[in-house]
Amino acid sequence: MPYVMVQIPNPPAPAPPAPKRSVPTSADVARLAGVSRATVSYVLNNARAVRISEPTRRRVREAARELGYVPHAAARSLRAGHSRMVLMPAPAFPVGPLYSRFINELQAALSLLDYTVVQHGTIGVHDDEAARAWAELRPVAVLVPGSGLGPRGVEVLKRSGARAVVTLGPETVEGAHALLMDHDVVGYSAGAHLFDTGRRRIGVVVPGERGLDTFSAPRLAGVRAAVRGTDATVTELPLAHDEAAAASLARRWRDLGLDAVFTYNDEYAMLLMRALQDEGIRIPEETAVVGADDLMLGRLLRPRLSTVHLELPSGQELADLVDRAVRDPSASPEAHKVLGARTIRRDST
Repeated sequence: MPYVMVQIPNPPAPAPPAPKRSVPTSADVARLAGVSRATVSYVLNNARAVRISEPTRRRVREAARELGYVPHAAARSLRAGHSRMVLMPAPAFPVGPLYSRFINELQAALSLLDYTVVQHGTIGVHDDEAARAWAELRPVAVLVPGSGLGPRGVEVLKRSGARAVVTLGPETVEGAHALLMDHDVVGYSAGAHLFDTGRRRIGVVVPGERGLDTFSAPRLAGVRAAVRGTDATVTELPLAHDEAAAASLARRWRDLGLDAVFTYNDEYAMLLMRALQDEGIRIPEETAVVGADDLMLGRLLRPRLSTVHLELPSGQELADLVDRAVRDPSASPEAHKVLGARTIRRDST
């Protein structure tokens, strides 16, 4: 058998390694901008104590942008003795548009004060155990929504270097600053409005979603407080946030004998109103409806939704509190009642 010569091609030569790009430094920014390294540091760290002209600030920022330079957070923390990280644990409850808007305002205000806001997941971690997880990140401040953090958790955070711990909830916590948000004023406003409009058999929706009891329980209590000592009655209405549950409640509505309902918030109001209307129940003639949060969508409903407008602190106010606490960590904790409420009457009541 004749032999067949097979020529095997040589493998291609490996590509030359990509040239290593050096990481830009503050010295590179200073050379390009024609300023000192100290000026670069002052500008990029938003130092307030040093007066630098706006053209110089602009030149430094443009040079940093051109080179792709960003300050090293860890190095800056070492120089300052603390980080500029403000940690916000993600709430363990569903958040709506109102809360999201408040958080966005807060993040913007803290950014202008040269803080970096970091949200931290809390799934599977609770109470003071969560505080230890947050402390590992060495934040300069921690903002804790809802309840659950105790004095021991506050101590853990402070020992790890947190200069400020701020809680946003119904009660104060020893050692922490507090923005007191007691939601009974929301229910009280809704209940008083319904009573003043002649309603005497008032239902109150209590959401079935996990974590919302922190808000729904005081709102229910507020409605009861608003009509205490009168001839009005209050009926608790557990309700899951889905159409089938709302339809089931609406089918029983006439048997319940209610002439009004406070629906916890505007989203539950929209859910229940549609189900009631599908059952032929006229709003507000047979049943008045009040929501809460004053969302734009409520104004687009027919009939337009009466709602409780929540008066929250501005993001700037909370950012200023955090900054004061960071600058003076030995100051006594502050406590401020910050949640107000007023009912806006539209077509549904």
